[in-house]
Amino acid sequence: MGTRLRGVGVSDGVAIGEVRHLGAVALEPPETALAPQDAPRERSRAQQAAQAVAADLLARGTLAGGEAQAVLEAQSLMAGDPELRAEVERRIEAGTTAERAVYDAFAGYRAALAEAGEYAAARVADLDDVRNRIVAKLLGVPMPGVPDSEEPYVLVARDLAPADTALLDPSLVLGFVTEEGGPTSHTAILARALRVPAAVAVPGAGEVPEGTVIAVDGRTGEVVVGPSGEERAALARAAAERHAASPGEAGPGATADGHRVPLLANIGRPADLPAALEAGAEGVGLFRTEFLFLEAGERMPSQEAQAAAYREVLQAFPEGRVVVRVLDAGADKPLAFLRPGQGPQEPNPALGVRGLRALLAQPEVLATQLRALAQAAAGLPVSLEVMAPMVADRAEARAFAGACRAAGLQARLGVMVEVPGAALRARSVLQEVEFLSLGTNDLAQYTFAADRQVGALARFQDPWQPALLDLVALSAEAAKAEGKGCGVCGEAAADPLLACVLTGLGVTSLSMGATALASVRAELAAHTLAECERAAAAARASDDAEAAREAAGAVLSGS
Repeated sequence: MGTRLRGVGVSDGVAIGEVRHLGAVALEPPETALAPQDAPRERSRAQQAAQAVAADLLARGTLAGGEAQAVLEAQSLMAGDPELRAEVERRIEAGTTAERAVYDAFAGYRAALAEAGEYAAARVADLDDVRNRIVAKLLGVPMPGVPDSEEPYVLVARDLAPADTALLDPSLVLGFVTEEGGPTSHTAILARALRVPAAVAVPGAGEVPEGTVIAVDGRTGEVVVGPSGEERAALARAAAERHAASPGEAGPGATADGHRVPLLANIGRPADLPAALEAGAEGVGLFRTEFLFLEAGERMPSQEAQAAAYREVLQAFPEGRVVVRVLDAGADKPLAFLRPGQGPQEPNPALGVRGLRALLAQPEVLATQLRALAQAAAGLPVSLEVMAPMVADRAEARAFAGACRAAGLQARLGVMVEVPGAALRARSVLQEVEFLSLGTNDLAQYTFAADRQVGALARFQDPWQPALLDLVALSAEAAKAEGKGCGVCGEAAADPLLACVLTGLGVTSLSMGATALASVRAELAAHTLAECERAAAAARASDDAEAAREAAGAVLSGS
């Protein structure tokens, strides 16, 4: 029997192959004194290296397309950031070489991001990769990257940068395993987009010798080192069974006995629409509007610019639903134009003025967005639904609904359930709005007091945790009692087996990345509502995530 490592599965499928480790780059250049007359030359070197890296990242994004292109474009902007450039030049003028100035300048920004909350901290790996690429360019050493191999392999790394992940060749890279990362990292998002089996937060993965055969289950996060023939066969059978029930074509989401569960897509920008439409999404369950604001720079995008982007999304689903989340920003997603009265510095940004609280502190930002949504929806038959992020209680829900009415917005209003208090008092919150949408990533983070970016705490981000399922059930029961909807738009919805459990808990719609829609649709179609309800009860009766997953799987497989 092979040695078993346990991490977090982030992209379904099974990969069996030999280990290849990611190539590394020397990260820290030497501290070498610089003569004053050499400063102009070093400034030029630094600028040229940053421009070359920015161009390379843009080119990689164009080749990759889809979600990967958006991620790499954001990295390209990091490489050309004017504040970073000014900091590099300041250090060069103080007598530091270009490579050391880049390294030190990025280190300062890295520290600030790491302390700024979960959203900003999630970008640390991206910033590190940009730094490494610029330093490598200046030092004349190879860029970090995927190893050369003529035979298929499983890629193992401490972490994977988007620039590496985006251009993986699925015909050669059977799957990958990382020691760090989490289910909401860019590595995980891009793995699902590429449909490459992947597990993250796997302690000890980096110690597996090159050439060792491993088996990776991208759903459970289990990695078997040196699997026996019997173990290989069992994993292959499990993967085949998961994908056997394919509906053959896109269609409405429903259980085997016809219980409807609308399957919607999560998007961040209009460019994500083609993939959602191709996958048969019945609408949009989460339109993350913050990307529009983050890309706008230091000034808030105008009402007209916002309306144009929103209308493009609304027009894509003329007879469907589009659920728009208003700007989810604040202390841990800093925007130059969003400065709540408490100031940008908070001792714990994850528990501070963020989400709806930040918008209520600057009501004109919210009012402009709501007016833009009203303008975008004018004359369209689409069902527009608008929800607020990080709502904790009825008072916050009431404030959001009041702002929507004041802006003249004609839409169904809802709130995100990401705080345990909102789940526990869901019936009270529903007195002010018409639907709930569960953000399972943040809900898990706050339920277990476990930062979703800390690999050592990754087990608490497993959406199979019974306590998290209890909160989902409470929310769904409250919505049913009030005759209102309760959807899930967090990463949990993308797990086909868990989608059945969520349906059994009473969730009325599921929203996910476009690549997960087909497998979720197939899994739902293979089981009746009663089977889903029994699986949900079995999962909730368990004591931990692994046991919950196994219990639900046993019910749904009939064993």
